[in-house]
Amino acid sequence: MDWSETVVQCLKGNNIKVVPYVPDAITWRVLEKLEKDPFFHTVPCTREDEAMGVACGAYLGKQRAAVFMQSSGLGNCINALGSLSVPCRIPFPLFVSMRGDLWEFNIVQVPVGRAVRPILESLGMQHVTLTRADEVEGMVNGAIKLCYASRVPVGILFSTLLTGGKRVD
Repeated sequence: MDWSETVVQCLKGNNIKVVPYVPDAITWRVLEKLEKDPFFHTVPCTREDEAMGVACGAYLGKQRAAVFMQSSGLGNCINALGSLSVPCRIPFPLFVSMRGDLWEFNIVQVPVGRAVRPILESLGMQHVTLTRADEVEGMVNGAIKLCYASRVPVGILFSTLLTGGKRVD
């Protein structure tokens, strides 16, 4: 099974129905499947902190959400994570497509791509990095379980080793 389909199945298996996102080419491999599936309620957002707000609202409404974004967008939502999600113990898996790594062609993607893990760690958020299709199911399901058991968002990072990145050849 394709890694993106595995992510979809993990979300379904964990009853995560609300999916706010800021679109990008890498996460779209998952999001296009979610958009077509009536199980999910996808919410396109204009900014990453808006997606965080939707996820927090879903949790307060007794629903589970997952947020999708590109690594460069993490900088736009540090305050939403640090002053809302983390201290108020609002859990959701945070799926982040990594830029600024192998095969990167755009120099402006490198600094934030490099900072993603330290940012998450400084906020007290655990994270996993998916690098191979055969590890996706176990790591995504494990990260989701940890997220709801600890009541803190958990980062699930899509490595370019898994996705092939966003390439301009």
